[in-house]
Amino acid sequence: MLTYVARRLVGAIPTVFFIVTVAFFLIRIAPGGPFNLERPLPDQVMANLNAVYHLDEPLLTQYGLYLVNLLQGNFGPSFVYRDFSVGQLFANGLPMSIQLGGSALLLALLVGTAAGVLAAMRQNTTADHTIMAGAMVGLTIPNFVMAPVLSLIFAIWLGWLPAGGWGDGALINKALPVLTLALPQIAIIARLTRGSMLEALRSNHVRTARAYGLPAFNVVVVHALRGAMLPVISYLGPAAAALLTGSVVIETIFGIPGVGRYFVQGALNRDYTLVMGTVVLISVFVVLFNLIVDLLYAWVDPKVRFD
Repeated sequence: MLTYVARRLVGAIPTVFFIVTVAFFLIRIAPGGPFNLERPLPDQVMANLNAVYHLDEPLLTQYGLYLVNLLQGNFGPSFVYRDFSVGQLFANGLPMSIQLGGSALLLALLVGTAAGVLAAMRQNTTADHTIMAGAMVGLTIPNFVMAPVLSLIFAIWLGWLPAGGWGDGALINKALPVLTLALPQIAIIARLTRGSMLEALRSNHVRTARAYGLPAFNVVVVHALRGAMLPVISYLGPAAAALLTGSVVIETIFGIPGVGRYFVQGALNRDYTLVMGTVVLISVFVVLFNLIVDLLYAWVDPKVRFD
């Protein structure tokens, strides 16, 4: 297995390099720059800023300098947050994004799996139709609509939860962002689990387990659910990477200074290094979580081999 992991990590290097290269040149050909303001700076000041950040050098030279710094783990200075480097911003924001995303993913996995199993066990009943209707609602309402609605109900009308802010990571401050992030994931996981559970419950080994008189809990959880989780595990790789690296919409609406919010600020202000750092971070997370998913896949299904 270690050989397989090492081979996958080495194979991911060209992928990350390609993503970095494309992102670097795409953001540089976009109009505007980090120091283009509504009231233009004096020419000498602009020239000094460009010299300090190497923006007056040829694009290929800037690309080479960025790659050299990136290989040393240096994302460079932020053009907008002048007193911070991109690495320092990530060190401050990433723990918040990971807490929100990890909590939302765990909540979605528990609730979505339970709802999907219940719907499959009660196929074509009122419970099944209710759960699937709720999942459809969760899928069709976007986060930027759900977040203000939840804030209006729980923060403004009822006054139970704060409408925004991090609050030093207090649970009460994380409730609404986590719930908003988790709702669409609950819907997706519930639908995936229901479909695969229906197939698993009709499989021969589950029928055999029932014929041997095993308890219903063992038949469902041990024999049927294990195989039914394979599509959910496949989905968890990109979902985890997207959630753990910060949600642009949720962090902006709830005023949480996570990585997703930095990405928005960086893109709006042409903060090249901050946007590039976010792209690199997300691409690395996607690679790592897809690798973890493949390892979990083989653990759940022994027929999968590391060949």
